[in-house]
Amino acid sequence: MVQVIKFGTDGWRAVIADDYTFANLERVALATARYFKRHKKIRNGIVIGYDARFMSREFAEKSAEVIANAGIRVKLADSIVTTPMISLMTKMEQAAGGVVITASHNPPKYNGFKIKGDFGGPAHPEMIARVEKELARVMKLKNVPRGKHTFTQLVDKGKIVPISMKQRYMKDLATKIDVPRIKAAGIRILYDAMYGAGQNALRDLLPDVTMMHETFNPSFEGVNPEPLAHNLTELSRRVKDEGFHIGIATDGDADRIGAVDEKGNFVDSHRIFALLLKYLVEQKGLTGEVVKSFSVTQMINNQCAKYGLTMHETAVGFKYICRLMTERDILIGGEESGGLGVKGHIPERDGIFLGLLLCELMAVRGKSLGALVQELMDEYGQHEFKRIDLHVTEKEKKAIIARYRRGVKEIAGFPVTGRMDTDGFKFFVDKGWVLVRASGTEPLIRFYAEADSVARVDALLAAATKR
Repeated sequence: MVQVIKFGTDGWRAVIADDYTFANLERVALATARYFKRHKKIRNGIVIGYDARFMSREFAEKSAEVIANAGIRVKLADSIVTTPMISLMTKMEQAAGGVVITASHNPPKYNGFKIKGDFGGPAHPEMIARVEKELARVMKLKNVPRGKHTFTQLVDKGKIVPISMKQRYMKDLATKIDVPRIKAAGIRILYDAMYGAGQNALRDLLPDVTMMHETFNPSFEGVNPEPLAHNLTELSRRVKDEGFHIGIATDGDADRIGAVDEKGNFVDSHRIFALLLKYLVEQKGLTGEVVKSFSVTQMINNQCAKYGLTMHETAVGFKYICRLMTERDILIGGEESGGLGVKGHIPERDGIFLGLLLCELMAVRGKSLGALVQELMDEYGQHEFKRIDLHVTEKEKKAIIARYRRGVKEIAGFPVTGRMDTDGFKFFVDKGWVLVRASGTEPLIRFYAEADSVARVDALLAAATKR
């Protein structure tokens, strides 16, 4: 029986051998080919890459086979690559679009199918909507058209062309990051690839960087490849005990970042966002507008007010941020989950680029990461943030969402002073807020909270998640 294929906030993801099968993958690839076939750049083909997950290479080859049999030339990565590498190659090759076989930060049993636009970033929502329309037509077919040629035959005919992407990506980064300054500052870096696609990437630019979890391990050693504090305890310990100046972690496809300061303290994406915004404006003298997703710290609002910058707020999902980055002069755009896009690069999240930019900031300012974070807190007040992901049944999910849709008057004894429903339900209290929203890719509900102390954040989350 054909399973339901549903696109979430960042493409299609599903459990391998359940919904994520070769049969369903062929349907999604065919729908993607039919959409791109009308693209003005289709003569330049489509770029396809894959991450370090179970059978990602085989899934990428099958996708390439389906798309090439549809009459579209495919440029296929010759090794494991990060999502930003595919986005950059899509733009550099002037391709009609890109595809990445990845489930990003999801658990090991998942795989996925991300679609990239010709501009080098996540496909805009209306692009995904058109692919879904094509998919609906494909799903109605009694038999999916079989390709005339095998993968090997298509390679031999030059319809699928294996290309190297990693070195071209690193060469591009060298033009955007002050690598000599980082080296001269003697910053000791510990990079945690989390067994993901970022493995072995940084050494081309910084031979002295120390790597961890850089081998091929599709099970991710039982830890979800998401750069959150509870997944980075080993990184934190090693940074503190072994005298590193910074710990950098990227997720499964290396488009998201997490960081650890010299004392082993986790530096979340909110603070990374604020640090980089401050650096881009105050040190680099750059201008532009700012965009953040609905779940990002209010500190960004305060910074934009100080610098006189226009700020946009979007629903959760980098595709919404990307859209603005392709339409407006955006200086920096980011989301709570560790994804940030910066002016002068690609309209895409890029964990490796962001990690290097953090190191450049430390080198230019001559301060430790911990000192730079404290500087932010001194200037804008303490901002603490936490997120809880609650795995629920479909029945529980509907009940929880219905309760918050009706609204609440107080949370943890704090009166609700305002509400926004941009994406989920966000309730404001004095010096803080709580956001409740269902995940677009997993069977869970996410609860977010920000306040001026860890104790208040914990109290808000305890009350919000109480059932």
